[in-house]
Amino acid sequence: MGVSDIFWKASLEEMKRGYIQEAEFYICLICGKKIEKGLIYPMDGVLYEAEKYAQVHIEHAHGSVFEHLIGLDKKLTGLTEHQNQLLRLFFQGRSDKEVQEEMNIGSTSTIRHHRFALKEKERQAKIFLTLMELLKEKDQYAPAFVPPHKTAKMVDDRYDITKEEQEEVIKRFISEGPQIVLKKFPPKEKQRLILLREITKILDHDHIYNETEINQILAEIYDDYVLIRRYLIEYGFLDRKSDGSEYWLKGN
Repeated sequence: MGVSDIFWKASLEEMKRGYIQEAEFYICLICGKKIEKGLIYPMDGVLYEAEKYAQVHIEHAHGSVFEHLIGLDKKLTGLTEHQNQLLRLFFQGRSDKEVQEEMNIGSTSTIRHHRFALKEKERQAKIFLTLMELLKEKDQYAPAFVPPHKTAKMVDDRYDITKEEQEEVIKRFISEGPQIVLKKFPPKEKQRLILLREITKILDHDHIYNETEINQILAEIYDDYVLIRRYLIEYGFLDRKSDGSEYWLKGN
């Protein structure tokens, strides 16, 4: 199961703390790092038990869960850029006057109105989530959608993918066998997206690849490995240094 699958299946409480608990591991919802239970982890001269280390990992590697979530694409958060900026400043503990001066809008009463509007959005979200939970019990015809990876740079109709469509594309374009080998790289963006998701499953979240390493891995999948590498970056699966010397899998 990929990081995005784990992320979207997490409960609200799990999302708030930034990790889930499984039988043998704590798993970071941001990057997928697994922290084995029962072990002691050192960091900066301090020893941590596993769950505490999961919290420390999030703080050191990602800043905070809030910072990660607020940085996601607006199609995923549902926030306008204006709302995003307000939430960032509120999270920093700024007063209404400080927020008003920072954003150079209206007056302190304007900021209070924005706070009220955000609380209204929260109330609406609770009702909507409850409605969707109730709907699951009745809507027997609802297709099973594949959730978008949370590092997606732009979410649009290309991400309207059902699990049935995903299985069909994988069967059509990936050769049977233990290794992922593409028969061809299709012209349709939705099909490409499905295949790119599959390719990321063979990459290690904890490893930073040099250019030779990533090229060798992708060349075993498809002859035009440069094309695949470019698409992995464009779709937000892969990141790299500006000089192309290092590549790593984003927390998707």
